[in-house]
Amino acid sequence: MSTQHNPGLATLVSDLAQQVSELVQTEARLLRAEIFESASKAGAGAVEVLGGAICLLAGLLVLLQALVIALARLGLGAGWSALLVGVVVAALGVILLRAGTASMAPSELAPDRTQEQLKRDANVIKEQVR
Repeated sequence: MSTQHNPGLATLVSDLAQQVSELVQTEARLLRAEIFESASKAGAGAVEVLGGAICLLAGLLVLLQALVIALARLGLGAGWSALLVGVVVAALGVILLRAGTASMAPSELAPDRTQEQLKRDANVIKEQVR
């Protein structure tokens, strides 16, 4: 009678080991996909930061040019026009920098879905072992 029970137990243990192996492989694929997605977000954020930095530099140059013109001409239309353009470009740069840095925040890059799935899988494995 014990010889009939042992093959069943061996089969169960073998099946469990196979299922755990498949689960680990699936979770590894999910983790790779989530890391790739996070890297893509970081890349997009870096492009926004670069765009924001370029806009801020251009805005600074325009603001400085506007200040020079405004001081030289004491309020003529060309200087104030350049000042307005500089303020708008600088504001756009600030917006791009904020959006880019928010996209690159560590909380945005963490593999949250994989962590939650691993917790659920661990609970399922614990239940199966009992």
